[in-house]
Parts: sequence; C-alpha cells; structure tokens
Amino acid sequence: MLQKTNKKQNIKPFRLVKFFTFSSLVIMFTATIVISALNVHWVRNILLEKSEEYASLLVENLNHQIISRFMLPALIQYGEIRLREKKQFLLMDRVVRSTLHSFNVEMVTIYDEKNIISYSFDQNKIGQENAGGVHYEKAMKKQATSRLLQQGSFIELLFWFPRETKIITFAPLRAEKQLSPALAGPVLGVVEIVRDVSDDYKQIVKLQGLIVGSCFIVMGILFIVLLSVVKQGEKIIEKRADERRKLEEKLHQAEHLSAIGEMTAGVSHEIRNPLGIIKSSAQLLKKKMDKLDAKSQIPDIIVEESARLDNIITDFLDFARPKIPDIHPCRVEELIEKNIAYLNPQIEEHDVQIIKDIPDDLPEILADSTMLYQAFLNILINAFQSLKNNGCITIRIKHDYTNICINFIDNGEGINEQILKKIWTPFFTTKDTGTGLGLGIVKNMIEAHNGTITIVNMEPKGANVEVTLPV
Repeated sequence: MLQKTNKKQNIKPFRLVKFFTFSSLVIMFTATIVISALNVHWVRNILLEKSEEYASLLVENLNHQIISRFMLPALIQYGEIRLREKKQFLLMDRVVRSTLHSFNVEMVTIYDEKNIISYSFDQNKIGQENAGGVHYEKAMKKQATSRLLQQGSFIELLFWFPRETKIITFAPLRAEKQLSPALAGPVLGVVEIVRDVSDDYKQIVKLQGLIVGSCFIVMGILFIVLLSVVKQGEKIIEKRADERRKLEEKLHQAEHLSAIGEMTAGVSHEIRNPLGIIKSSAQLLKKKMDKLDAKSQIPDIIVEESARLDNIITDFLDFARPKIPDIHPCRVEELIEKNIAYLNPQIEEHDVQIIKDIPDDLPEILADSTMLYQAFLNILINAFQSLKNNGCITIRIKHDYTNICINFIDNGEGINEQILKKIWTPFFTTKDTGTGLGLGIVKNMIEAHNGTITIVNMEPKGANVEVTLPV
C-alpha cells in the first residue's frame, strides 16, 4: 500500500503537466477560433470598405457618362427623357454597359425621383414602385451606402464560406454643373450597382482557412510532443519507482538476513562447543566398548550425526560470516582439474561424461584458490545430483581482456521456473537433507571476488550455471 502511495505521489507532478497541457491546448484552440472569427469579420469590413470606394468611383464615372452621353443628347434630340421609348432605352443601355464593361458588375438599377425603377439590366424590374427601401432614401439625401449579401447553406454560412458574396451599393445620380463637372448638382435619382465579389471573398476565406489549419497542425504537433514528453516522464518516474522499490526490498532483505546471520552465528558458536564434547565423548565410549568387545551402533550413530550437525553449523557460520578472500595469483583451469580429480570416483560410478571446452591461453586471476575450489566443487556436486546415469556435464570457459566466464552446463531435467525464482533465497531447499545455504555460500564466495553468478535453464533441457570473474 505504501509503495502504491509513493508511486502516485511521484506521478502526481505529471498529472499537473497533463492538466496544463490539455488546458493550454483548449485555450489555444478557443483563441484560434476567436481570432479566426475576428479576422473574418475584419476582412468583411475591409472588403465592404474597399468595395464602397470602388463602387463610388464606378458610380461617379457612370454618373458622368449618363449625363454627358445620354441625358444631354436625349434632351437635344427628343426634348425630354422617356426611357420607356425603345430608342432612349437602347441608348441608355449602350452607355451603361459600355461604361461598366470589364468591371465585373452583375446588375445596374436606376431609380427616378419617385422611387420607381426606370432602368435595369433585368427588364422585368422596370416600372416597379417603392423598390429602393431605406438605402434609396439615404441615397436621395446624398449619402451613398453599401451592404454585403451572402448566399449559401447554413453550414456554408456558419463556417464563413458562402457560395456567393455580393456588394450592393446605392449612390445618388446627380446633375453636373456645366461650368464645373466636378461640382455636383441636384439629385436626379439613385443608382444601384450589384457586384459579385465571390472570388475575392473566397480567396480571403481560403487564406483564413490556411491560417487556421496551420494553427491546428502546430497545436497537433505541440500536443503530440507534450504528450510524448509526459509519457516518457511517467515511464522514467515509474522505472525509478520500481528501482527504488527493488532497492528497498533488497535493503529489507539484507537487514533481515543480517539479523538472521548474527543470530545464527551466535547460536552456532554456542552449539559447537557442547557438540564437540558430545562427539568426543561418543568416540571415547566407542573405544571402551571395543575393548570390552561390546557390540552397539549407538556410538557410531552419535559420532556420525554429530559430524553432520557440525557440517550444518559450518554452513551457517560460512553464510553468516563470509570469509575475506586471501588474494593471490591462480589459474582457473587448475582448480577445475582438481575438482574433477576429487569427483572422479563419482564420475566413474555414475558413468558421467565430462566435456571440457577450455582454451590454452587463459590468463591468471587474483583470487582465493581455496574459496573458488570450494565454490566450483559445490556447483559440480549440484550438477551431479541433477543428472541420471550416463549424463553429461560441459565445462566451457571464455575470456576477454577484463573477465573470465565459466559455464557449467548439464543435460539434466533443468530447474522448475518457480524454484528458479527462489533459488538464491537462504534456507530454501528441495532436498530432504540440507540447509538451503549451499548456493548462498557459493554466491557470497563469487561476489567476494567482485564476480557474478547466474543460473538459467537450457533448451531443450538442462541448466547452465555461469560464473564471471574479473581478470
């Protein structure tokens, strides 16, 4: 429970980073939408303003052309202006169309002083009354106005991408003074010009979309980077938490083993003295019984069990109080040969094959030969115990400039995975007799030489004990 709490406390800062990351992205996303909306509104206003200026120039030019090329010639030729007559209408239409040619004007409508449509590209509108509305009234008061008209579906208008965008401008049609055409006279009517600016507006909207899309891409990349940083940080924190947990477990285990070792050493030392007395007394009793020619196996049993108990106590002391190695130059291959010579009777009895893969150029190492001899002997004995008759043990040695690696490989049944996990646990054993300290003592001996020892299963069967020692 404490470990889970510590883990949560370690990851908590990254939860704050996550919250900050997502909050920042939401704020940036909202700000982008707001800025985009403001930009579109700003672009609409600029487009409307520029269109008003452009339309005013068109109206001014059209006003001059209508006065000079239509009204004056019509008054001179016909005495009055009557656009209902076909000749005057065609003259008016020719003047208007030639003036606005190539200016992308979709519709021109002219209202007279009574708000009646006198001229239009759409002849069906001619004669309509009160069609100008509020904009007509403002134009009659010499005030030009423009408005933006957009058409499209609800989705198109919602995302500021209308199908059509038009500018409708109302401007007064004024008489020009003869002395100075630049000076405007009274208002004779109102001109309505409809210009299609869909292409211009779409180009601007595309630019806005490009900006918004770029912002989304940048935010997406930033989000991925921040998310990867957070995940990597969480992995590092979790890894460090696991390492800390393992170190704490090892520390607790070391403290526990240290306490057990001290207790074992003290108890073993106290047991050894009376045990020696029991053993020597049993030996004296056996000698006296031999003189009296009395036959009994009790003294032999006492001596044998005392020796076995003495070996157990020795294992306890060796595990609880590891010896300090007596370092001097020695050769690993010579220690292996001594081990094989010692075990030769068992090798012949069980018909075990020993395969040696040892190079000739092995370097010397600085080590305690007695301790390594005992460690290798224990490993070989364990290998023998895992074999059946006609088994095989391979001793393979490799080396480089820094280490010598000794592998003891047998072709037995291998080690159960559950047992393999507990194999270094003190007092753990699968044998009917034994203290479970043999491998622990071997590990202490190897580690006392700054080496390592590992045990793994081989495929398809067997086990491999690998010992690495520094050169």
